Amino acid sequence: MAKRKTLSELRREIDAIDAKILKLLAQRARVAQRIGEAKSRRSRGVLDAGRERAVLGAVKAANPGPLSDKAVEAIFREIVSACRAMQHPTRVAFLGPEGTFSHAAALKQFGSTAEYEPVETIADVFASVEAGRACYGVVPIENTTEGAVTPTLDALASTRLHVVAEITVPIEHWLLSKTGRAEDVRRIVSHPQPLAQCRRYLAQHFPGVTTEQAASTADAAARAARRKELAAIASAAAARVYGLKTVAAAIQDEPGNKTRFLVVGDDPMPAPSGNDRTSLVISVHDEVGILGRVLEPFSANGVNLSMIESRPLPGRPWEYSFFIDVVGHVHGRRLKRALARVERIAISTKVLGSYPVAA
Repeated sequence: MAKRKTLSELRREIDAIDAKILKLLAQRARVAQRIGEAKSRRSRGVLDAGRERAVLGAVKAANPGPLSDKAVEAIFREIVSACRAMQHPTRVAFLGPEGTFSHAAALKQFGSTAEYEPVETIADVFASVEAGRACYGVVPIENTTEGAVTPTLDALASTRLHVVAEITVPIEHWLLSKTGRAEDVRRIVSHPQPLAQCRRYLAQHFPGVTTEQAASTADAAARAARRKELAAIASAAAARVYGLKTVAAAIQDEPGNKTRFLVVGDDPMPAPSGNDRTSLVISVHDEVGILGRVLEPFSANGVNLSMIESRPLPGRPWEYSFFIDVVGHVHGRRLKRALARVERIAISTKVLGSYPVAA
Protein backbone atom coordinates (compact mmCIF):
# COMPACT_ATOMS: atom_id res chain seq x y z
CA MET A 1 0.00 0.00 0.00
CA ALA A 2 1.40 3.36 -1.05
CA LYS A 3 2.38 5.66 1.78
CA ARG A 4 0.16 8.71 2.11
CA LYS A 5 1.93 11.99 1.53
CA THR A 6 2.21 14.41 4.41
CA LEU A 7 0.63 17.86 4.31
CA SER A 8 4.08 19.40 3.77
CA GLU A 9 4.73 17.07 0.84
CA LEU A 10 1.38 17.86 -0.75
CA ARG A 11 2.02 21.59 -0.38
CA ARG A 12 5.44 21.22 -2.04
CA GLU A 13 3.69 19.40 -4.89
CA ILE A 14 1.21 22.30 -5.21
CA ASP A 15 4.12 24.78 -5.25
CA ALA A 16 5.80 22.86 -8.07
CA ILE A 17 2.56 22.79 -10.10
CA ASP A 18 2.05 26.52 -9.51
CA ALA A 19 5.55 27.24 -10.82
CA LYS A 20 4.76 25.29 -14.02
CA ILE A 21 1.43 27.13 -14.42
CA LEU A 22 3.19 30.48 -14.00
CA LYS A 23 5.74 29.65 -16.73
CA LEU A 24 2.91 28.62 -19.09
CA LEU A 25 0.99 31.82 -18.30
CA ALA A 26 4.08 33.88 -19.11
CA GLN A 27 4.48 31.98 -22.38
CA ARG A 28 0.80 32.58 -23.23
CA ALA A 29 1.13 36.29 -22.43
CA ARG A 30 4.13 36.66 -24.76
CA VAL A 31 2.17 35.05 -27.60
CA ALA A 32 -0.80 37.34 -26.81
CA GLN A 33 1.53 40.34 -27.13
CA ARG A 34 2.51 39.22 -30.62
CA ILE A 35 -1.17 38.75 -31.48
CA GLY A 36 -1.76 42.34 -30.32
CA GLU A 37 0.98 43.56 -32.63
CA ALA A 38 -0.58 41.65 -35.54
CA LYS A 39 -4.00 43.16 -34.76
CA SER A 40 -2.47 46.63 -34.72
CA ARG A 41 -0.89 46.12 -38.14
CA ARG A 42 -4.27 45.02 -39.51
CA SER A 43 -6.19 47.83 -37.71
CA ARG A 44 -8.29 45.31 -35.81
CA GLY A 45 -9.85 45.97 -32.41
CA VAL A 46 -8.36 44.41 -29.29
CA LEU A 47 -11.69 42.75 -28.35
CA ASP A 48 -12.43 39.63 -30.40
CA ALA A 49 -15.59 38.29 -28.78
CA GLY A 50 -15.95 35.43 -31.26
CA ARG A 51 -12.43 34.15 -30.64
CA GLU A 52 -12.81 34.53 -26.87
CA ARG A 53 -16.10 32.62 -26.95
CA ALA A 54 -14.38 29.82 -28.89
CA VAL A 55 -11.48 29.68 -26.39
CA LEU A 56 -13.83 29.41 -23.40
CA GLY A 57 -15.97 26.83 -25.16
CA ALA A 58 -12.90 24.72 -26.01
CA VAL A 59 -11.49 24.66 -22.48
CA LYS A 60 -14.89 23.72 -21.05
CA ALA A 61 -15.26 20.94 -23.61
CA ALA A 62 -11.77 19.62 -22.72
CA ASN A 63 -12.30 19.94 -18.94
CA PRO A 64 -11.30 16.60 -17.32
CA GLY A 65 -12.55 17.62 -13.85
CA PRO A 66 -12.70 17.77 -10.90
CA LEU A 67 -13.17 21.53 -11.38
CA SER A 68 -16.64 22.44 -12.67
CA ASP A 69 -17.08 23.98 -16.12
CA LYS A 70 -18.18 27.18 -14.40
CA ALA A 71 -14.94 27.33 -12.41
CA VAL A 72 -12.82 26.57 -15.49
CA GLU A 73 -14.59 29.31 -17.46
CA ALA A 74 -14.04 31.84 -14.67
CA ILE A 75 -10.32 31.02 -14.47
CA PHE A 76 -9.76 31.24 -18.21
CA ARG A 77 -11.87 34.37 -18.53
CA GLU A 78 -9.42 36.12 -16.20
CA ILE A 79 -6.45 34.72 -18.16
CA VAL A 80 -7.95 36.03 -21.41
CA SER A 81 -8.65 39.39 -19.77
CA ALA A 82 -5.09 39.75 -18.48
CA CYS A 83 -3.62 38.84 -21.86
CA ARG A 84 -5.97 41.25 -23.66
CA ALA A 85 -4.85 44.05 -21.31
CA MET A 86 -1.24 43.37 -22.36
CA GLN A 87 -2.23 43.97 -25.98
CA HIS A 88 -3.86 47.29 -25.09
CA PRO A 89 -5.00 48.74 -21.73
CA THR A 90 -8.78 48.35 -21.65
CA ARG A 91 -10.99 50.96 -19.98
CA VAL A 92 -14.72 50.18 -19.87
CA ALA A 93 -17.59 52.57 -19.13
CA PHE A 94 -20.79 51.19 -17.61
CA LEU A 95 -23.98 52.40 -15.97
CA GLY A 96 -22.90 52.76 -12.35
CA PRO A 97 -22.35 52.72 -9.54
CA GLU A 98 -20.21 49.67 -8.83
CA GLY A 99 -22.17 46.60 -7.83
CA THR A 100 -24.99 47.01 -10.37
CA PHE A 101 -25.93 44.35 -12.90
CA SER A 102 -24.27 46.52 -15.59
CA HIS A 103 -21.06 46.24 -13.56
CA ALA A 104 -21.53 42.46 -13.37
CA ALA A 105 -22.00 42.33 -17.16
CA ALA A 106 -18.82 44.35 -17.74
CA LEU A 107 -16.85 42.07 -15.41
CA LYS A 108 -18.22 38.99 -17.18
CA GLN A 109 -16.96 40.25 -20.55
CA PHE A 110 -13.74 42.03 -19.59
CA GLY A 111 -12.62 40.44 -16.30
CA SER A 112 -10.99 42.10 -13.31
CA THR A 113 -7.86 43.23 -15.19
CA ALA A 114 -9.70 45.95 -17.11
CA GLU A 115 -10.15 49.47 -15.75
CA TYR A 116 -13.76 50.50 -15.11
CA GLU A 117 -15.52 53.85 -15.30
CA PRO A 118 -18.97 53.96 -13.66
CA VAL A 119 -21.13 56.75 -15.10
CA GLU A 120 -24.56 58.15 -14.22
CA THR A 121 -26.60 57.56 -17.38
CA ILE A 122 -26.67 55.35 -20.46
CA ALA A 123 -26.02 58.46 -22.59
CA ASP A 124 -22.86 59.03 -20.51
CA VAL A 125 -21.62 55.54 -21.41
CA PHE A 126 -21.79 56.40 -25.11
CA ALA A 127 -20.26 59.85 -24.52
CA SER A 128 -17.29 58.37 -22.66
CA VAL A 129 -16.46 55.97 -25.50
CA GLU A 130 -17.07 58.58 -28.21
CA ALA A 131 -14.73 61.00 -26.42
CA GLY A 132 -12.01 58.35 -26.09
CA ARG A 133 -12.04 58.22 -22.29
CA ALA A 134 -13.11 54.56 -22.46
CA CYS A 135 -12.32 51.90 -25.06
CA TYR A 136 -15.70 50.20 -24.71
CA GLY A 137 -19.08 50.78 -23.12
CA VAL A 138 -21.52 48.26 -21.67
CA VAL A 139 -25.25 49.10 -21.84
CA PRO A 140 -28.45 47.11 -21.17
CA ILE A 141 -30.62 46.53 -24.23
CA GLU A 142 -33.46 44.22 -23.11
CA ASN A 143 -34.75 42.22 -20.17
CA THR A 144 -36.83 39.05 -20.40
CA THR A 145 -39.55 40.46 -18.11
CA GLU A 146 -39.29 44.25 -18.52
CA GLY A 147 -38.63 44.41 -22.28
CA ALA A 148 -36.43 46.87 -24.20
CA VAL A 149 -34.34 49.61 -22.57
CA THR A 150 -35.41 52.72 -24.50
CA PRO A 151 -32.52 55.06 -23.49
CA THR A 152 -30.14 52.54 -25.06
CA LEU A 153 -32.22 52.37 -28.26
CA ASP A 154 -32.25 56.17 -28.51
CA ALA A 155 -28.48 56.40 -28.00
CA LEU A 156 -27.81 53.69 -30.59
CA ALA A 157 -29.82 55.59 -33.19
CA SER A 158 -27.48 58.59 -33.11
CA THR A 159 -24.06 57.19 -32.18
CA ARG A 160 -21.16 56.53 -34.54
CA LEU A 161 -20.07 53.58 -32.36
CA HIS A 162 -20.59 49.94 -33.32
CA VAL A 163 -21.99 47.05 -31.35
CA VAL A 164 -19.06 44.62 -31.06
CA ALA A 165 -20.35 42.04 -28.56
CA GLU A 166 -23.28 41.05 -26.38
CA ILE A 167 -23.46 39.70 -22.83
CA THR A 168 -26.30 37.84 -21.15
CA VAL A 169 -26.53 38.10 -17.36
CA PRO A 170 -28.97 36.11 -15.20
CA ILE A 171 -30.77 38.56 -12.89
CA GLU A 172 -30.50 36.99 -9.45
CA HIS A 173 -31.44 39.11 -6.46
CA TRP A 174 -29.61 38.50 -3.19
CA LEU A 175 -30.66 39.70 0.26
CA LEU A 176 -27.57 41.23 1.85
CA SER A 177 -26.71 42.79 5.21
CA LYS A 178 -23.76 43.60 7.49
CA THR A 179 -24.26 40.50 9.63
CA GLY A 180 -25.93 38.06 7.23
CA ARG A 181 -28.41 37.14 9.96
CA ALA A 182 -32.11 37.20 9.09
CA GLU A 183 -33.06 37.96 12.71
CA ASP A 184 -31.21 41.31 12.52
CA VAL A 185 -33.27 42.58 9.56
CA ARG A 186 -35.78 45.31 10.45
CA ARG A 187 -36.01 47.10 7.08
CA ILE A 188 -35.35 46.05 3.48
CA VAL A 189 -34.24 48.53 0.82
CA SER A 190 -33.78 48.26 -2.96
CA HIS A 191 -34.70 49.73 -6.34
CA PRO A 192 -38.48 49.46 -7.04
CA GLN A 193 -38.03 46.73 -9.70
CA PRO A 194 -36.21 44.21 -7.46
CA LEU A 195 -38.66 44.92 -4.64
CA ALA A 196 -41.51 44.05 -7.01
CA GLN A 197 -39.70 40.99 -8.39
CA CYS A 198 -39.15 39.60 -4.86
CA ARG A 199 -42.57 40.47 -3.45
CA ARG A 200 -43.73 36.89 -2.78
CA TYR A 201 -40.46 35.89 -1.14
CA LEU A 202 -40.51 38.90 1.16
CA ALA A 203 -44.14 38.30 2.14
CA GLN A 204 -43.35 34.69 3.04
CA HIS A 205 -40.03 35.12 4.83
CA PHE A 206 -40.14 38.70 6.12
CA PRO A 207 -43.84 39.46 6.78
CA GLY A 208 -44.36 42.85 8.32
CA VAL A 209 -40.82 44.06 7.58
CA THR A 210 -40.82 47.58 6.10
CA THR A 211 -39.48 48.04 2.57
CA GLU A 212 -37.87 51.23 1.26
CA GLN A 213 -36.98 52.39 -2.23
CA ALA A 214 -33.47 53.34 -3.36
CA ALA A 215 -32.09 54.91 -6.54
CA SER A 216 -30.33 51.65 -7.48
CA THR A 217 -29.46 48.25 -6.04
CA ALA A 218 -25.91 49.49 -5.48
CA ASP A 219 -27.21 52.50 -3.55
CA ALA A 220 -29.26 50.10 -1.44
CA ALA A 221 -26.17 47.98 -0.74
CA ALA A 222 -24.17 51.05 0.27
CA ARG A 223 -26.90 52.02 2.73
CA ALA A 224 -27.07 48.50 4.18
CA ALA A 225 -23.32 48.56 4.73
CA ARG A 226 -23.84 51.43 7.20
CA ARG A 227 -26.77 50.02 9.21
CA LYS A 228 -26.93 46.63 10.96
CA GLU A 229 -30.73 46.46 10.87
CA LEU A 230 -30.96 47.29 7.16
CA ALA A 231 -30.87 44.63 4.43
CA ALA A 232 -30.53 45.32 0.71
CA ILE A 233 -31.80 43.43 -2.33
CA ALA A 234 -28.89 43.63 -4.75
CA SER A 235 -26.54 41.57 -6.91
CA ALA A 236 -23.90 39.13 -5.72
CA ALA A 237 -21.32 41.60 -7.03
CA ALA A 238 -22.66 44.25 -4.65
CA ALA A 239 -21.85 41.96 -1.70
CA ARG A 240 -18.19 41.95 -2.73
CA VAL A 241 -18.04 45.67 -3.48
CA TYR A 242 -19.69 46.80 -0.22
CA GLY A 243 -18.46 44.09 2.14
CA LEU A 244 -21.89 42.60 2.86
CA LYS A 245 -22.87 39.09 3.91
CA THR A 246 -25.59 36.95 2.36
CA VAL A 247 -28.88 36.62 4.21
CA ALA A 248 -30.41 34.68 1.29
CA ALA A 249 -29.41 34.06 -2.34
CA ALA A 250 -31.54 34.09 -5.50
CA ILE A 251 -34.73 35.34 -3.84
CA GLN A 252 -36.48 36.51 -7.05
CA ASP A 253 -40.01 35.15 -7.48
CA GLU A 254 -39.57 34.20 -11.15
CA PRO A 255 -36.54 32.12 -12.21
CA GLY A 256 -34.98 32.62 -15.62
CA ASN A 257 -35.00 36.43 -15.61
CA LYS A 258 -32.11 37.68 -17.76
CA THR A 259 -30.83 40.96 -19.16
CA ARG A 260 -28.97 41.24 -22.44
CA PHE A 261 -26.22 43.86 -22.59
CA LEU A 262 -24.38 45.27 -25.60
CA VAL A 263 -20.72 46.21 -25.82
CA VAL A 264 -20.21 49.34 -27.93
CA GLY A 265 -16.90 50.58 -29.26
CA ASP A 266 -15.07 52.28 -32.11
CA ASP A 267 -13.56 49.04 -33.41
CA PRO A 268 -14.11 47.84 -36.98
CA MET A 269 -16.98 45.40 -37.33
CA PRO A 270 -15.96 41.88 -36.19
CA ALA A 271 -15.56 39.21 -38.86
CA PRO A 272 -18.24 36.50 -39.04
CA SER A 273 -17.91 33.95 -36.23
CA GLY A 274 -20.42 31.43 -37.56
CA ASN A 275 -23.04 32.29 -34.94
CA ASP A 276 -23.77 36.00 -35.16
CA ARG A 277 -26.47 38.57 -34.58
CA THR A 278 -26.91 41.85 -36.46
CA SER A 279 -28.59 44.93 -35.00
CA LEU A 280 -30.29 47.40 -37.33
CA VAL A 281 -32.22 50.65 -37.05
CA ILE A 282 -34.63 51.31 -39.93
CA SER A 283 -36.53 54.60 -40.29
CA VAL A 284 -39.80 54.70 -42.23
CA HIS A 285 -42.62 57.06 -43.26
CA ASP A 286 -46.07 56.67 -41.71
CA GLU A 287 -47.76 54.56 -44.40
CA VAL A 288 -50.36 51.81 -44.32
CA GLY A 289 -48.62 48.41 -44.22
CA ILE A 290 -45.12 49.87 -44.03
CA LEU A 291 -43.93 47.53 -41.29
CA GLY A 292 -45.04 44.49 -43.27
CA ARG A 293 -43.22 45.77 -46.34
CA VAL A 294 -40.04 46.32 -44.33
CA LEU A 295 -40.13 42.87 -42.75
CA GLU A 296 -41.06 40.90 -45.90
CA PRO A 297 -37.52 40.90 -47.41
CA PHE A 298 -36.16 39.24 -44.26
CA SER A 299 -38.78 36.50 -44.41
CA ALA A 300 -38.29 36.05 -48.15
CA ASN A 301 -34.57 35.49 -47.67
CA GLY A 302 -34.87 33.18 -44.67
CA VAL A 303 -33.50 35.69 -42.16
CA ASN A 304 -34.87 35.17 -38.65
CA LEU A 305 -35.76 38.18 -36.45
CA SER A 306 -34.95 37.95 -32.73
CA MET A 307 -36.10 41.42 -31.59
CA ILE A 308 -38.14 44.33 -32.93
CA GLU A 309 -38.92 47.60 -31.15
CA SER A 310 -40.24 50.94 -32.42
CA ARG A 311 -39.27 54.47 -31.37
CA PRO A 312 -40.63 57.83 -32.67
CA LEU A 313 -38.30 59.87 -34.84
CA PRO A 314 -37.35 63.09 -32.97
CA GLY A 315 -38.98 66.17 -34.51
CA ARG A 316 -40.90 64.12 -37.11
CA PRO A 317 -44.42 63.36 -35.85
CA TRP A 318 -45.86 59.95 -36.79
CA GLU A 319 -42.61 58.71 -38.29
CA TYR A 320 -40.77 55.89 -36.58
CA SER A 321 -37.54 53.98 -36.34
CA PHE A 322 -37.63 50.21 -35.94
CA PHE A 323 -34.82 48.56 -34.02
CA ILE A 324 -34.43 45.06 -35.36
CA ASP A 325 -32.11 42.21 -34.37
CA VAL A 326 -31.66 39.44 -36.92
CA VAL A 327 -29.76 36.18 -36.88
CA GLY A 328 -26.69 36.27 -39.12
CA HIS A 329 -23.83 38.56 -40.11
CA VAL A 330 -24.22 41.61 -42.33
CA HIS A 331 -21.68 40.10 -44.73
CA GLY A 332 -23.81 36.97 -45.10
CA ARG A 333 -25.41 36.40 -48.50
CA ARG A 334 -29.04 36.19 -47.29
CA LEU A 335 -28.88 39.26 -45.08
CA LYS A 336 -27.16 41.27 -47.82
CA ARG A 337 -30.02 40.48 -50.22
CA ALA A 338 -32.65 41.36 -47.60
CA LEU A 339 -31.02 44.69 -46.73
CA ALA A 340 -30.70 45.67 -50.39
CA ARG A 341 -34.50 45.41 -50.69
CA VAL A 342 -35.18 47.14 -47.36
CA GLU A 343 -33.03 50.10 -48.37
CA ARG A 344 -35.34 50.75 -51.33
CA ILE A 345 -38.34 50.99 -48.97
CA ALA A 346 -37.02 52.78 -45.87
CA ILE A 347 -36.06 56.42 -45.29
CA SER A 348 -32.75 55.14 -43.89
CA THR A 349 -31.14 51.87 -42.85
CA LYS A 350 -28.28 51.78 -40.35
CA VAL A 351 -26.29 48.70 -39.38
CA LEU A 352 -25.48 49.10 -35.69
CA GLY A 353 -23.21 46.06 -35.68
CA SER A 354 -22.75 42.37 -36.36
CA TYR A 355 -21.33 40.44 -33.41
CA PRO A 356 -21.15 36.92 -31.92
CA VAL A 357 -24.22 35.67 -30.10
CA ALA A 358 -23.54 35.40 -26.37
CA ALA A 359 -22.82 31.89 -25.14
